[in-house]
Amino acid sequence: MDSLEEDLTCSVCYSLFSDPRVLPCSHTFCKSCLENLLQVSTNYSIWRPLRLPIKCPHCRSVVELPPSGVDALPSNVSLRAIVEKYQRDSEPRAPSCQEHRRQPLNMYCVQDRQLICGLCLTVGQHHGHPIDDLQAAFVREKQTPALLLARLSEQKWSQVCELGEQLEQEKARCDALLRQDRQEINQFFVSLEEVLARKKQEYLEALSEAAAEVAVTYDPLIHRVKELQEEQLDLVSLGSSVEEEDSPLVFLEKVHQFRDRVEKFIRTPLPSGINLSVTPRAATYLQQNWPAVTIGSLEQAPVPKLRCCTRCDGGIGTETGAEAEPPVTAAWDRWRRLQPTASVALLGLLLLLLAALWANPVGGASLGFSLLSRLSQLAQSLSGSLVTSVRDTMEAECAEMGAAVQRWGSQLSVLRDRVVQQVAALFKTSTSR
Repeated sequence: MDSLEEDLTCSVCYSLFSDPRVLPCSHTFCKSCLENLLQVSTNYSIWRPLRLPIKCPHCRSVVELPPSGVDALPSNVSLRAIVEKYQRDSEPRAPSCQEHRRQPLNMYCVQDRQLICGLCLTVGQHHGHPIDDLQAAFVREKQTPALLLARLSEQKWSQVCELGEQLEQEKARCDALLRQDRQEINQFFVSLEEVLARKKQEYLEALSEAAAEVAVTYDPLIHRVKELQEEQLDLVSLGSSVEEEDSPLVFLEKVHQFRDRVEKFIRTPLPSGINLSVTPRAATYLQQNWPAVTIGSLEQAPVPKLRCCTRCDGGIGTETGAEAEPPVTAAWDRWRRLQPTASVALLGLLLLLLAALWANPVGGASLGFSLLSRLSQLAQSLSGSLVTSVRDTMEAECAEMGAAVQRWGSQLSVLRDRVVQQVAALFKTSTSR
C-alpha cells in the first residue's frame, strides 16, 4: 500500500492527485499545481502571446499550452478512478476479533469492560458474561463522574486538608529537632577538638621547654669544646711556624712561648660530659595514662612535666696534671645537678651520716653504708619509665657518696687520734709541772 500511495502522489505538492491533467510530454500533475506553474512562467516569459509556455517539473522540457491554459489539457480519467478507489479502501474499518478472525467486535462485555465478538460470547472465554451495547453503556455511565464528584463532600475535603497541615507541622517539628541535634553535635565535637588541641599544645610546650633545657645544658659545653679545638689547632699551626724559624734568638723565644701555651692547654680541664635522660617518654606516657581517659574526663587528662635528668659521664672528659678536679668537688657538682626534692633528701641523709661519723667514726661508717645499701636497694626496686632516670641518678650519687663518706670517716679517725694524742701530751706536761 505504501508503494501504491507513492505512485498516486503528485511530485509537485506531494499529495494524492487532485483532478490529474496530462502534459504533452505524458507526465501527469494536479490541475492546481499546473496553474501555479503556468502563472510563474508567464510572468518571466517573452513567448509569443498565442501560446503559453510551461516547463515540465519532471523532465524539465518546455511545452506549449493553448490560450485557454490548463483547462485545455486532457484529464487522466484512469488515474482519477484509481485515486478515488484508493481513498475509499483506506477508510478505517471496524476492529475485528484477534481470537476469531474476521469477526467484528460489536458487543461490550460489562464484566471484563472490553469489546468482544459473537463467538467470544457463545463459545469463547466470555461465555455467560453480561453484555451491553457500547453506545448504551456509554450513555448510561455518562452521568457517573458527576455522581462520584457529588459524593466528595466538604467534610472529607476539610479532613484531608487538616491532615495535610498536621503532617506538615509534624515534619517541620522533626526537622527543627534534627537541626538542633546537628548544632549540638557540631558544638560538642568542636569543644572536643578544642580540648584536644589545648592538650596537644600543652604537651608541645612541655617539649619546647625540655628542648630549651637541653640547649642550655649542652650549648655551653659544645661552645667550650669548640674553643679547645680551635686552641689546639692554633697550637699545631704555631708549632709548625716555630719549626720553620731560622733565627736562634727568635726560635728560642717562640719555643718558650709555645711551651707555656702547651702546658697551659694541657692543664686546662676538659668539661665533663653530660647524659640527659628526658622523662617521661611520650609514647610510654600516652600508652600508660591516656587509654583510661574518657570523654567526660578529657579536660582533666594528664599532661606530663618533662624532666631532663643529668648524669655525668666520666669517660668523655679525662683530666691530667696536678690540678685535676678533686673527687669531693666533682661529687658536689654532681650533687647540685640533682632534682630539688632528691637534693633535699640526700642532703638530710648526708648530715645524718656526718653526725654519726663525728660521734662514732667506725659505727657511723657502718651505719652509713647500711643506709646507703638500703637506699640503693630501694632505688633498684623502683620500676617504670617515669622513675628510671631518677633511679639511675640516685644509684650513681649513692656510690659517689659512699666513697666520700669512707674517706671522711678515715680522715675523722685520724683527726680524733691526733686530738687525743695532743690532749694526752698536754695533760702529761701539766702533770709533770
